[in-house]
Amino acid sequence: MKKIGVIGLGYVGLPLAVEFGKKRQTIGFDINVERISELKTGIDRTLEVSSSELREADQLIFSSDINDLKSVNIFIITVPTPINKYKQPVLKPLVKASETVGEVLKKGDIVIYESTVYPGCTEEDCVPVLEKVSGLKFNTDFYCGYSPERINPGDKEHRLSTIMKVTSGSSEEVATEVDNLYKEIITAGTHRASSIKVAEAAKVIENSQRDLNIAFVNELSIIFHKMGIDTTEVLEAAGTKWNFLKFKPGLVGGHCIGVDPYYLTSKAESLGYHPQVITAGRRINDGVGSYVASEVIKLMIDKGQAIKGASVLVLGVTFKENCPDIRNSKVIDVIEELSSFGANVDVYDPQADFEEVHQEYGIKMISEIQTKYCAIVLTVSHNEFLDLDIENMIMNNAVVYDIKGFLNPALVDKRL
Repeated sequence: MKKIGVIGLGYVGLPLAVEFGKKRQTIGFDINVERISELKTGIDRTLEVSSSELREADQLIFSSDINDLKSVNIFIITVPTPINKYKQPVLKPLVKASETVGEVLKKGDIVIYESTVYPGCTEEDCVPVLEKVSGLKFNTDFYCGYSPERINPGDKEHRLSTIMKVTSGSSEEVATEVDNLYKEIITAGTHRASSIKVAEAAKVIENSQRDLNIAFVNELSIIFHKMGIDTTEVLEAAGTKWNFLKFKPGLVGGHCIGVDPYYLTSKAESLGYHPQVITAGRRINDGVGSYVASEVIKLMIDKGQAIKGASVLVLGVTFKENCPDIRNSKVIDVIEELSSFGANVDVYDPQADFEEVHQEYGIKMISEIQTKYCAIVLTVSHNEFLDLDIENMIMNNAVVYDIKGFLNPALVDKRL
């Protein structure tokens, strides 16, 4: 059986390496030496894989030494594909990973990409790097595949093996081999796409579609607020129809939904087409954080509170509930906007790593809630927040704003 090498051991790569490590010889490779050291001791700081699951992968070896990849026959690249401050794709991690693989690529090897990209990226941007560094020729000496990741961080029900996998390859034979490879670990089955570009496009529209649906309900929330109608109640009523799509308003962050649409729009613009629907949805979702903060300030003013120096508690800083992932968290927009009004903002999140939050966003979180606040904004619905005694955490005339519709409605002044 061919040896697997998984390049990048984050939220996507580690579960993949673990599943393959139960079936065949696998190298889990990452340039982060600290990450490798933790995994060797059975610790996954992303909480996607338990210590017992790491032990079950008895054919998996972790390494940050490129020489360990020389014996690998199938490379699977799972590095991040972020955007910059101008909302443009950043391919540097993908290029660097391709260079790394290119240094150890041999005749007959297969390189599979799982990172979310725009259609054409694998063959137009990654393959030339592999050819240049390795000196080998694509589809003659080595081959490629694309199988987009569908990991949902923090989701303990929909795991890697229980989510159907889209596969593809650069030739008919390779497409079959890639499909059969994933069938070894995916119990939900696979869908073999006709080409790498089709598979790339399928992935990028999955998250773009979800982004647009959330943007729609976010816009509805703004409209209904002006009418004095509770959006949650409207959605509950509309949801009684069998074919109503049950999306909720909220902050749209993370490394997928808030990022992937920009990969598609960037590619479209390079071809001379300027998307309208996709970009409109992005504008709405990117503005929700500021909108929420402004609404909180208005509610505080209505209750006669002085804003400058007012104490505000933000509950949650990760991009989603019951998950430590802080990548592209839109909670930061809420915090920055509240601070711009002169409020003193405390941030409490038992799921997030203190050092990581400070390093990424310059925010020093509090480790426990010891005072009472003029306003509380629940931004993330962690299970731990159900046990909080909200009534004993607020001053008289305090404002409680619940973005997620998570708290007891009797305690809440407004929901998004």
